Formats: sequence, structure tokens, C-alpha cells
Amino acid sequence: MAHVSPSTSSSSFFYSYTYDVFLSFRGKDTRKGFTGSLYNALRQRGIHTFIDDEGLRVGEEIAPSLLNVIDDSRIAIVVFSKDYASSSFCLKELVKILECADSKGRLVLPVFYDVDPSDVRYQNGSYGVALAKHEKRHNVEEWRKVLSKAANLSGWHFKQGPDSEYEYVFINKIVEEVSNNLKRVPLHIADYPVGLQPRVQEVTKLLRIGVDDDKVKMVGIHGIGGIGKTTIACALYNSIADRFEASCFLSNVREKASKNGLVSLQESLLLELVGEDVKLGGVNHGIPIIKRRLNQKKVLLVLDDVDNLQQLRAIAGGTDWFGSGSRVVITTRDKHLLRSHIDVKVKSYGIKELNKVEALELLSWNAFKGNKVDPSYADLLNRAIRYANGLPLALTIIGSNLLGKSLDEWESALQNYEQRPNRSIQEMLTVSYEGLEDIQKEIFLDIACFFVGEKLEYVNNMLMHGRSFNPEYGIGVLIQKSLLMDKYGHAAMHDLVTEMGREIVRKESEVEPGNRSRLWFYEDIIHVLEEDMGSEKTEIMIIDLPEDEEVYWTGEEFKKMKNLKILKVTNAKFSTGPKHLPNTLRVLDWEGYPSPCLPPDFRPRKLSMMNLPNSSLKLDNPLKNFRSLSHMNFEGCETLVQLPDISGVPNLTELCLDDCKNLVEVHDSIGFLHKLRKLSVKGCTSLSTFPHSINLTSLETLSLWGCSSLRNFPEILGKMEFLEGVDLGSSAIEALPHSIQNLVGLRWLDLISCNWLSQLPSSIFLLPKLESLEAEYCKGCQILINYEGQENMGSIVSSKVKDLHFRSCNVSDEFLPIYFTCFPNIEMLHLGANNFTTLPSCIKDCRFLTSVCLDNCKQLQHITALPPNIKTLSARNCISLTSHSTSMLLSQVLLSLRIA
Repeated sequence: MAHVSPSTSSSSFFYSYTYDVFLSFRGKDTRKGFTGSLYNALRQRGIHTFIDDEGLRVGEEIAPSLLNVIDDSRIAIVVFSKDYASSSFCLKELVKILECADSKGRLVLPVFYDVDPSDVRYQNGSYGVALAKHEKRHNVEEWRKVLSKAANLSGWHFKQGPDSEYEYVFINKIVEEVSNNLKRVPLHIADYPVGLQPRVQEVTKLLRIGVDDDKVKMVGIHGIGGIGKTTIACALYNSIADRFEASCFLSNVREKASKNGLVSLQESLLLELVGEDVKLGGVNHGIPIIKRRLNQKKVLLVLDDVDNLQQLRAIAGGTDWFGSGSRVVITTRDKHLLRSHIDVKVKSYGIKELNKVEALELLSWNAFKGNKVDPSYADLLNRAIRYANGLPLALTIIGSNLLGKSLDEWESALQNYEQRPNRSIQEMLTVSYEGLEDIQKEIFLDIACFFVGEKLEYVNNMLMHGRSFNPEYGIGVLIQKSLLMDKYGHAAMHDLVTEMGREIVRKESEVEPGNRSRLWFYEDIIHVLEEDMGSEKTEIMIIDLPEDEEVYWTGEEFKKMKNLKILKVTNAKFSTGPKHLPNTLRVLDWEGYPSPCLPPDFRPRKLSMMNLPNSSLKLDNPLKNFRSLSHMNFEGCETLVQLPDISGVPNLTELCLDDCKNLVEVHDSIGFLHKLRKLSVKGCTSLSTFPHSINLTSLETLSLWGCSSLRNFPEILGKMEFLEGVDLGSSAIEALPHSIQNLVGLRWLDLISCNWLSQLPSSIFLLPKLESLEAEYCKGCQILINYEGQENMGSIVSSKVKDLHFRSCNVSDEFLPIYFTCFPNIEMLHLGANNFTTLPSCIKDCRFLTSVCLDNCKQLQHITALPPNIKTLSARNCISLTSHSTSMLLSQVLLSLRIA
């Protein structure tokens, strides 16, 4: 699929034909009558027509020379007569004709001469009889398919009778149609098209020509510049234009609309499709005229390089503008434009890059013009293919530039391409960038320089914090304009698009990188920091150095970067920690921050994210001057012993202290951050002092998992509506407070391996949304439920718990009835490895319970009843189970029963 720019459309032929028309017919039926007359009429009009004199037939097989004639004919007229299907030769000929129609876009015109089209379509009448006879010697399935397919094509029906039209009038109509079709001149495609046909076929399928001919359909072809949109559109036009009453290919819509206005496009459309040279007074004047002239006409309209919705609305504003069976094809770089065409459902086809085989073929042809490729060029060819990354425009330009060049010249040229993109390629790709709004340009450059390959969620988060605007819409625009791709949730760009973005930034200051808005290349960064060449022009710097590199600096070099908004450091060594950080920072993301404290003059009023994992921080003083900070991460900071007063960070929404192994104390102020949504203190094995009380009204998740020195869970001072999950697994929590009932939004509670936990408060049953309670492996002591007498049980129960896990918790017979009474809505119950002897009959009141696990309950003897809707039950290794209970289980109709 070689690239053709919109301006290369011309009148030069794409196909070379030996014949204008090939006539397929049953000789003894119509040779001396209708077909002979049609042949003469075509000849008299100067239409070069092939008619078989039966000299090319050898038995029932078609001679290769006749197959070549079908290949080399532009139009095939198939005359279906009553005995057409009785000839296996005719049917094989029809198979070849339709193959050419599918693979080469040949026009097929059926004529139903004194035969009903439905007989051909459904093989009734003489066609059914003929195929029944053929079945004895041939596999006729393929013949049935081509007969049905041909009968569905637009053609002519002539039925003899007193009311029929004169045969010569009928023939003249056919000749006129053929003549009109032959006037169309195919568009120039490319000198050497590669990978074109499969892509054209994909678009053709979307058009559903011959299937939905009672409807008007619009299909869009979208992709980045140079991907081959125009090439595909031209080839598609050539292959299907003959199937329409009129056709028009409007090239360079974007450019022509910009230079000459939309009215000129409307006038061109009318001239091409209707033949009227109309001068319109304005766009609104042209719309009703177009609709009036075309709404009864079956047309093909191709609009190439559309970049504005107003262009579509001016020349193809709706399906009601065109007659039944019409098709409109739109090429654009902007997929969103296709979706925004409000009144029309536009199907779209996104063009994929050439694969390696196709890329090698196209590059080799342009570089060697069909000559045998010297094997010594193999590595250089592969290198060029990697650089072009399947973009036809790039492959064509590179190959043409290197035509006839030596190995050394190839090497030099490729080095230049890799360092600086080719100007022609750059100009083609930059068109899409120039059409962006200012904020969208910033987002594009940020992603091109820093975030290709990152999760889109991460990109969105970084830019939202670092740029102080929501980038979600802008990212969507980039995707629609094919400048960005969403690959399984990650930001992806064509390599040349990425390079185009980076080149735009390089041109901000070609000599001194310190004067650029973005710094990402490690050599530029080392130069700027070690030579103290920073400037206020730099807004984002992401430092990722090779393992053997170290920055030798004084630590003062950030002073000149007075507009730095995002600083991210990974895999970097510094001779000393920073003595200054810009107060303009909005994102500070420095893994392994080398100093025990932040610079004393660091007062970033707009800092939104501070991510300092695995750092040497101590944080001995309260955090002040961080009123805008919303995200704070100190994960893995093993030098952190205490989290100081953070009341000076009132807008904090996320705090991560995971794996701070030496963290002993968290200040009480953390319990009153009313905007905090996520608090994670997992794996802090030394933590013993946590706030005595909390009132975190916005908290959504809380994790104290693995805090093996923490014994007290805080009192809940007020209702917390948004907290959905609490993870206390593997902690040393001894008891949950009665005030846990204030966690009114809680959906799951994880108490797995809480070996010091001795009881659950009765208020846990009052949690209105709790669905899952997991208390497995609480082996230290029996889980008791603190309630005020059996007689009060009914008054406190409102539990919605569906999943209950009390495996290996020393559950005894005394408390099982309490569980079933307190958790009447459970659906899944896990009581494995416990000490009770009887599964009480009250379990039958749990009418939603469908799955029960009793594995390894070695003292279990009696199962007196089962829930009414039980489906699966597992009681493996219950070695004390009585024979009566076993028999009862075996008598149940269950989906799954395991008692071995």
C-alpha cells in the first residue's frame, strides 16, 4: 500500500484492459438472437467487445486463454437465459467473472433474458433442474453461490410478451449504461502498491454494496498522515465506481476548503455528479440544491482529507441527500469527526501500518527499482524498516532518497534520520499537530516526550496534578486524530509521531537544551545540571539515567528553573542531595530521594503530588506550607520513624506509608483530614502508635495489613459514609470498638490472621452495607460475639453480609446459632478447621445460603439440617461425621458434594 499524497490524483490509468466488455451467455439460447444483436450494438458504439465463438472451449474446461480474456476485460455482461445453468462451462465462466469482480473490482452487469431473476437467485425452475443434474458429476455449491450473488447485482430484466418493450430499445439502454461506465477514468494509485488489496476489501465489506442497496451508507477511513488513506480511497473508487449511476472523488477537501471555501466544494460536487456548472450564492444555498439533484440518484462520493465537521455538513450532510444504494467514503485523520456527524451513523476503518514483509517489499522497490537486492544491504534495510515502523510515506521517501546509494551513504543517511526526522515526513505528520488547540498541543508534547508506553490512567493523573487542568478530553482528541493510541490502557504512538513531537521541542532551542520546555534525554539533563544551564523555560524534567551515570553537581542547580512544574527522578545517582527545589513544582516524584529532609526554603504553594518512595527521609518537623498537596507517598522509607503533624496539609486525599519498617508513630492529626480518601499503612511492622480516634468523613479505603505491633484500633467519632473496605489482616489488633457501627458505608472487613482479636462487637451487625466478613486463621483465641442476651438478638440484626469466612477460628457449638441468627442473609459460608460438633438446625433459616465449606472440621458429628437452596457443600476430612449425617448428605440433590 504505497502512499499517495492527496495531490497526486491524476487521469492516468491504473488498469490496462484488452477488452471493454466480455459477454457471457448460453450459445444455443441467444447467440443468433438477443446476444448477437447486443454484440453488434456494442461494436457500432465503438465498444471493444469479446464474444466467444466456442473455439476456446476444450470439453467442459475453460482454456487459459479465455480466462485471460475475462481478466483483461473491464466489464462483464452475463446474459442469463433459461438454459444458461445447463452448461457447466457457463457456470465455471461465471465463477471466474465474479472472482475478478471481487479481487480486481471488475464491473458485472447481469441481464435476465426471459427468465425471472428470482429463479437465478434461488435456483428455481430450469435453474433448479439444471443444478440437480449437475450434482451427479460436480460439486455445485460454489455454482449456487455465484448464481445467487450475480442475481443480487443491479442489472436488466427483459420478459418477452405482448406488453414488453421492443428488444432494440432494451439493448440500447444496456449500451448506453456501458458507454457511461467506460467514460470514467480510473484514478492513479501508486507506482508500486503494496498491501493494498486486503485493505480495500475490508472497506468494501463495510460498504455492503449489493447487500444493503436500499440504504445509503457512509464509511470513514482514518489514520495518521502518510498511512495510505488516500491511496486506499483511490483504489476503492476505481474498483466500485462502475456500480453507480454517477461518481465523484473530491480530493484535498481540507486544503480546498481553506483556500476556496465550502461553496467551491459544493459546486465541484454538482459538476461531477450532475454535470451542472452552477454558481452558488452560499453554503446554505447549495445544500437544498444538492439534496434536490441527488436524492433520487445512486452515487458514489469520496471525500478525501476532511478535517472539519462543517465540510461534511456542507457536502454530505445526511443519508437523505442521496438516492438508495449510494455510498459516501470519507478519509480523515480525525476519527472523532466521523462520530460527530450527528445525523449519520458512519462506520469507520482504521488503517494499520504495513507489516514487515510488506514494508520490506515497498522499501526495496523504491530503493532498488525491482533490481535484485544485494544481501549486504539486509541489515540496513531492516534498520530502515524499524525506523519507518510500517508507515508507507516514510518507506517511500527513504527508499527514493537512497536509490543507487552505497552502503556508507545508507549508513550515514539512517544515522541522520534517527537523529532528526526527514523534513517531508515531518511536514506530513505536523499537519495534525497544527490543527490542535493550545492545551491539546501541550498534552501531545508531554506524552510524546515522557509518557509513551505508560498507563493512560497514570498519564492522566500526572498531567492533572502537574498541569492544573483535566487532560482527559485532550487525550481523547489526540486518540481521535490518530496522534495517540490506546493500546490495552497504555499510551502508544507511532514512532515517527513521537519523534515529530520531540523534534518540535528540540527546535525551541537547537543549541542549548536548558532553554527547552521539556527535558527527557539523559545527556541533555546531565549537561544542564552539571553545567548549571537551567532556565525558567523548562516546565517538565524527567530524569532516568543509565546505571553507570552519576550527576556531579552542587545541589543548587534547580534555582534557575523558576517555572519547573513536574520533576520526576528514577534510577539516578547524585553526588549530593538537592539544596534547593523550585517553589513552582506541582509534582515532585523522586524515588530514592537522597536527603533526610526537604530544602528549608521549599514552600511550594501549588505542589499537588509528592511521591518520595524508598527515600532517606526522616520528617522530624511538622509538614507546613503544603496546603495544595493532595497525594503523598512515602512507601518503603525505612528511615522514617514517625509521621509528624500533618494538619498543615488539609487537602490531602491519598497517603501511602506502606513498608515503612521502622515507622513507630503516626500523629493524631491524620485522623482529622476530612478530604483524605485513601490511607494505606501496610507492612509497617514497628507501628505501635496510631491515632486514638478518627473522623475521616471522606475516607474510602483503610489498610493496616501486616502492622504486627499495632494492638489498638481507633474509635470512630462520626459517621463515615464512604469507607467501603478495611483491611486489618495479619495485624495485632485486639478488639474492635463498639463505634465501628459508624462505618455506615463499609462493604468488606478483612480480619484474616488477626491472632490477638478476641471478640467482635455486637454493633458489627448494625453495619447496613457490610457484605463480606473474613476472619480466617484467627487462631490465638476464639472469636466471640459480644451481645446482650439471646432475647435481644432479633432487635439488633440487620446484617446484609453475604460472604462469611471463619475458617480456623476455634468456633464452638455455643456460638454457631448466634452466627446463623446474626447473619441470616449469607450466601457463602466457610467454617472449615473449627471445633464444633453439630451443625445446628437453625441453618435452614438461611434461605439465601448456597455454598457451605466444612472441610477439616474433625470433631463435627451431626448435620441436622441444610439450607433450602444449598447447591454446593464440602465436608472433606470430617472424620467424626456419623453415618446418619453422611446418608442424609448423600440423599440431597446438590450440584456439588464433596465428603471424601
